[in-house]
Amino acid sequence: MDLRLAGHGALVTGSSAGIGAAIAETLAGEGCDVLVHGRDAAAAAAVAEQVAAHGVRAEVVLGDLTEPGVAEQVAVTARDFGARILVNSAGPFAEHDWETSGPADWRAAFEGNVLPTVRVTQTLLPSLRQHGWGRVITIGSRAQRTPPHDTVTYSAARAAVVNMTTSLAHHLAGTGVTANCVSPGIIVTDEERIDGSAGERPGRPGRPEDIAAAVAYLASPLADYVNGIELRVDGGITGSP
Repeated sequence: MDLRLAGHGALVTGSSAGIGAAIAETLAGEGCDVLVHGRDAAAAAAVAEQVAAHGVRAEVVLGDLTEPGVAEQVAVTARDFGARILVNSAGPFAEHDWETSGPADWRAAFEGNVLPTVRVTQTLLPSLRQHGWGRVITIGSRAQRTPPHDTVTYSAARAAVVNMTTSLAHHLAGTGVTANCVSPGIIVTDEERIDGSAGERPGRPGRPEDIAAAVAYLASPLADYVNGIELRVDGGITGSP
């Protein structure tokens, strides 16, 4: 199926590895120009090379989104790149339970997963609204609904991401810009768990490409009438609300 993404531009934060890299390459495979973001120059350049192999424009922007002013600088670079699609994929995964987590752990979870998404989105949003078409896609987690005992700080931060995506969708109604969230379940890269709980497995572990396919649809013009949803891509592990 042609997702009609050819000629569009996208910023994918946290796309130098894992789920973000898979999203970047999947969008490129649909003809989308991609601005690859990461903190490691060599890793980001390697992903950009894979993106460019699809015959699209690929550039790299580097920076730690938790540092003052960096998220805004990345968003300005994306605006100048012509990005009308923003995929907020960056965010650290950490394991903490209620007995071992301290204030610093909770602060780090929100500073790493929530605030960068807010800052990049707020800075790029005026350009999307002026253009009259755009996509803001956040990456949540099935953990926001069924938090494992050992990821309490991460789960709470991702719940905030899902919640603010819903409020953003309401804010953007009628502008031509949509906001949606994709919440992965257990995703495995090179046999390493990225998200979820090791003791809870669906029929098979999820792959980054599973998440990327969902993101590509929501990013496309085919999803013009989809706004404010949380799409759980978890193999059914979460169950019904």
